[in-house]
Amino acid sequence: MIYKVYYQENVHEVPVRENTKTLYIEASSEREVRHKLKDRPYNIEYISLLEGNHLEYEQASPNYKVENI
Repeated sequence: MIYKVYYQENVHEVPVRENTKTLYIEASSEREVRHKLKDRPYNIEYISLLEGNHLEYEQASPNYKVENI
């Protein structure tokens, strides 16, 4: 399954919408996504499972790239 992660790069700063970044990760659960990202200093805002039409839409984006962690 593919998950889209919304995050801020610095865990010590207040989240600002304009600074929110995204990445895509392949994992079997949201818990596994969090485990894979635990070594990074990210402030994770939201993790969304992508499937069906939503996944197809994201795959059509030029910014779509699944992280290898």
